[in-house]
Amino acid sequence: MYTNKQRGISLLELILFIVIIGIALAALLSVLNVTTQASVDPMLRKQALSIAESLLEEVQLHDFANPAGGFTGAATQANRASFDDVMDYNGFATTGIYSADGSGAGITGLADYNVSVAVTPIAWLAVASDAVQITVTATTPNGQSLQAVGYRINY
Repeated sequence: MYTNKQRGISLLELILFIVIIGIALAALLSVLNVTTQASVDPMLRKQALSIAESLLEEVQLHDFANPAGGFTGAATQANRASFDDVMDYNGFATTGIYSADGSGAGITGLADYNVSVAVTPIAWLAVASDAVQITVTATTPNGQSLQAVGYRINY
């Protein structure tokens, strides 16, 4: 015997299905949007850390003491190529990251980063009485600051 059973879905069930899927999709996309916005922060922090470490290494590679007839001017980007000892970097600050070769050329993509250097004399107990702590602070375009700290001993 053949019974006439209804097959498929009704219009009401279809509309309810579409509403539920729409709400779920909206919630998923809002989470994805927040995740995507936050995913840029690690890249900015990594670039700032690289900038800070690079400048810290540049400072540490210079002589500890000012050589005879050495540079004694202001710690500015224009004078950076003339820096010949660690203390020349004390108070150095710049907006934008520039090449250290003295050309004054800004590095593409890093114009919104800031960097500053503080060189502080310290004494390391019995190890060294003539030493400095070098603190390089790099700031990302969104305002996060990272510090790289190193030491230079007069040896």
